[in-house]
Amino acid sequence: MIKAALIFNNHGKPRLSKFFTYYSEEMQQQIIRETFLLLSKREDSVCNFLEGGTLIGGSDFRLVYRHYATLYFVFCVDSSESELGILDLIQVFVETLDRCFENVCELDLIFHMDKVHYILQEIVMGGMVVETNQTEILTHIEAQQRIEKQEAGMGGAPARALSAAKSMAPTLISPNWQTYKIYPFPPSRNFD
Repeated sequence: MIKAALIFNNHGKPRLSKFFTYYSEEMQQQIIRETFLLLSKREDSVCNFLEGGTLIGGSDFRLVYRHYATLYFVFCVDSSESELGILDLIQVFVETLDRCFENVCELDLIFHMDKVHYILQEIVMGGMVVETNQTEILTHIEAQQRIEKQEAGMGGAPARALSAAKSMAPTLISPNWQTYKIYPFPPSRNFD
């Protein structure tokens, strides 16, 4: 099971932290710091997984990571997960981000945090891997974007309706329509 998915930069600033197991806010910050300290000391030529730190669970847990340019992509997993499978999962996650943001960079993760969380949720849910097929993931993301565009269009519907009504019959709508007050209904009587 995946316990956490973390992305942080070369300076240790977290860009994404998703914990699938409950940890207090203080403990999450300590885990991120400890994970960064463990990974930042390692050379790029060494293995991409190591035993988890003392905070995340010790020897029963593994940190599986990839270092791309200025970002570390880290998954904390228990001993039941395959390290090579998680490396492949990180690759799918990064490639999906790259396809969605057209050459993803750190700023994309900062300014589009909701979309990054949605992409991660399409891949991993509740600590279990849900989907690894990049085509399926992108299909779901595109469907979500279509829904968001439709909802954004609905948000402006009242203003468009009023403007359409004004253009159709300008004499029917008073120029002082914003000053009209709507009075509440009188209280209803109880006939019991």
